[in-house]
Amino acid sequence: MVDIGSRSLSLINFSDIVFKEDQITLNPAALEKVDASFQFLRHFSTGKLIYGINTGFGPMAQYKISDENRLQLQYNLIRSHSSGMGSALSPLLGKAVLVARLNSLMQAHSGIHISLVELLAALINKNIIPCIYEHGGVGASGDLVQLAHVALNLIGEGKVWYESAWQDTSVVYKKAGLKPLEIHIREGISVINGTSAMTGIGLVNIIYAKKLLAWSVMFSSMTNEIVEAYDDHYSKELNIVKHHTGQNYVAAMMRGMLKDSKMIHSRVEHLYNPANIEYDVFEDKVQEYYSLRCVTQVLGPVYDTIEHAERILVEELNSVNDNPVIDHKNKNIFHGGNFHGDYVALEMDKLKIAVTKLSMLAERQLNYLLNDKLNQILPPFVNLGVLGFNFGMQGMQFTAVSTVAENQTLSYPMYIHSIPNNNDNQDIVSMGCNAALMTKKIIDNSFEVLTIQAITILQAIDYLKCQEKLSPATHRVYSSIRQIFPKFVEDSPRYEEQEKVKIWLQKNDPL
Repeated sequence: MVDIGSRSLSLINFSDIVFKEDQITLNPAALEKVDASFQFLRHFSTGKLIYGINTGFGPMAQYKISDENRLQLQYNLIRSHSSGMGSALSPLLGKAVLVARLNSLMQAHSGIHISLVELLAALINKNIIPCIYEHGGVGASGDLVQLAHVALNLIGEGKVWYESAWQDTSVVYKKAGLKPLEIHIREGISVINGTSAMTGIGLVNIIYAKKLLAWSVMFSSMTNEIVEAYDDHYSKELNIVKHHTGQNYVAAMMRGMLKDSKMIHSRVEHLYNPANIEYDVFEDKVQEYYSLRCVTQVLGPVYDTIEHAERILVEELNSVNDNPVIDHKNKNIFHGGNFHGDYVALEMDKLKIAVTKLSMLAERQLNYLLNDKLNQILPPFVNLGVLGFNFGMQGMQFTAVSTVAENQTLSYPMYIHSIPNNNDNQDIVSMGCNAALMTKKIIDNSFEVLTIQAITILQAIDYLKCQEKLSPATHRVYSSIRQIFPKFVEDSPRYEEQEKVKIWLQKNDPL
């Protein structure tokens, strides 16, 4: 059980709930604080004008709402903003959004009734996932449209994902023995006013980006290995004089992955030995191409970007991003803009740029292996059949190149793409959910590129018949992927096998 409310959630806690389906429990002491916040707001709001309780919303806040319409106001807000379009988020992302919203509300600064957090917890534990649409949020006043669809499910309306199908929420609630949320004061605005959609999606992005980076380091290592590159470019001595954490982390990973390889060359043995340099022109390159030699310098910044994004998004996960903020300890209510998603938007933009560069590196390494004039040890397109009659990896390369090109276009930042709306009340916005969703697309794309890279590396290993010379770590990867994607010589459609490899990479780690 993951305890919500007793301490800050880590990325590991979040991952365990979303990916491993760990059950959650609500900390009793935190629940007492949630109730204290609610009781304070209930008394404090009497005889006062408070935004979102007895006023309209956004530019309509100048209109006072009568006491008899205050609860209906919350229902109107939820239903009117359930206006998303596009594809529904995957159940995995939908669950991530639920966890992020619950954790924010458990900070006890939203003045909500405890029945709200209890229902959110029940949905998470029972895997009842809201139907949230991709398009709608501008990321200021939070993810209003996406979170309105969450709120719509909480009041028993709309559709949810349950038992592998989209079903009417009312039907699922009856099956699961749940009752729809009852509005008490501000349970509508408290759900929709926050950054939890972009944060939930963003945290899933970070989890996958970490896995993607690990595979990129592995396939970079394997590429260096099969072309018998020199070992000094990932040595500790070379990298330690460059004082970047990521670069040295990647170099250490490569050293671990290539330990005990019988294919990697030592520059000391080959080029610092007088017996080996009695030529005026050398067939082998003295230094490898940049895509092989500069792996630590290219992927190091990717590591640093992921680590920084994790810190910022975990901070956001454990923050109060509601408005207004109900401060029951100091007996006051504070109006502001904690719902603004700039922190998440900027990190997602940086992450998608970094991941795009990772995919570009993979594509260049792939091209090196496919171009016999560059590597000079493999047939064109690593074709294990008859040249001219068979085609090897030629068709798959087109897919990799076009996918990287899409990544490059999608990398344009959303953080600087603000469009005023809401009668200019929201005159500068973050577009944070868009940024997170575009980053997800780039990460998905990059897994496809690395899938094709992995298949190419395996075909090259089979052509060279060097399996027994591989390091223990790279040989494990070779053997594991070969179980789901056998060696091929004759031409046939491979797209279904490619998808299997992609899914396997997403679910597994290289070490």
